[in-house]
Amino acid sequence: MWSSAHRRLGFRAAALGHHSLTWVHHLPPGGPRLFPASPWMPLEMSPFGCWGLPTALLALFCCPGSGEEFEVHMYPEQLVVEPGGSQLINCSTSCANPNIGGLETTLTKTLNQSGPQWKQFLVSNIYQDTVVHCYFSCFGSQKLKSLNVSVFYPPKQMLLKIQPTWVAVGKSFTVECHVPDVKPLESLTLTLLRGKETLCNKTFTGEKNDTQGATATHKGMAHREDGRHNFSCHARLDLSSRGGAIFHQVSEPQMLKVYEPTPDNQMVVIISVVSVLLFLFVTSILLCFILGQHWRQRRMGAYGVQDA
Repeated sequence: MWSSAHRRLGFRAAALGHHSLTWVHHLPPGGPRLFPASPWMPLEMSPFGCWGLPTALLALFCCPGSGEEFEVHMYPEQLVVEPGGSQLINCSTSCANPNIGGLETTLTKTLNQSGPQWKQFLVSNIYQDTVVHCYFSCFGSQKLKSLNVSVFYPPKQMLLKIQPTWVAVGKSFTVECHVPDVKPLESLTLTLLRGKETLCNKTFTGEKNDTQGATATHKGMAHREDGRHNFSCHARLDLSSRGGAIFHQVSEPQMLKVYEPTPDNQMVVIISVVSVLLFLFVTSILLCFILGQHWRQRRMGAYGVQDA
């Protein structure tokens, strides 16, 4: 290792011949000489010979910043919006002096603000899922960052149906909850409630991601206390894993009317009719018998008078 005195280089230019230059390395007596005192002396201790300095300068000017790394960032990192919504997207880079940068998308975009290392865009009229790309060019290379944009439909309308609305104790009934136009389904949970009691809790993981809606159904047996509680449906759309919020919606409550079972009136009517018909039949037979006997007695009495 050379001392600091060895690293301090001084150069002296003197006119030699036809404007020749003499380079002198000022070192303590007895120190090693890096450059020759005369242009005709051979260059000592140079790894590239006489081409060492030009080669180093050429590499410096032709390959500036080679091997340096830079990053590209986007904010937000995830994005969910309602149909037709707008959102500010910020693109930035760690490169101190980027050549170019911007946002690549099929959406309507407007440059809102910008700085040496960042640009902010307003994207609007988002009606379907898409991907936007943020890019910067620096040191002769280009990098980009991608952002998934998802369109969601929150649960706004809740349709609760109870069938039948009148039910006898011990008979079955069905509670159905339907939520139209909701997306994404894999983030939705429907809960059917009787008062504060959970009857059914349905998640839609793995369901097709469309806006056809979602339905949860519960079938039960009617009890006396069912008539004293409200039935309702609660929808929960959790978009926190996508960078969004959690949306809640509750249906209007409905009552189930429960009554005690009574004997079948139709059977009572049938039994009554049969009883009446049977009574009439027996009565008619008795009347026929009595009338027959009476007619016979009168006939026998008439024959007896003639014989006398």
